[in-house]
Amino acid sequence: MNGPVTFDELASLMRGRAGLSVDPGEMENRPEATFEEFNLDSLGLLGIVSELENRYGRQIGDEADSCKTPHSFLQSVNAQLTLGA
Repeated sequence: MNGPVTFDELASLMRGRAGLSVDPGEMENRPEATFEEFNLDSLGLLGIVSELENRYGRQIGDEADSCKTPHSFLQSVNAQLTLGA
């Protein structure tokens, strides 16, 4: 897998790692919405980062762990995956 990670994939990870049902379209259409608004806590986000690191076979980095919104998270993750391609 080479990315980029999509809102659909992020929603699937949120469901699989944190048990949250999130509409990927809502995340995409609300760039200012935070993970907190989607009920994802920091441990859930760490689980998603860990899953992505396993899938893509590389470190995602600390910046992704501290992202507050799905938009900033995907920008950070996809930039790192693109650099490592």
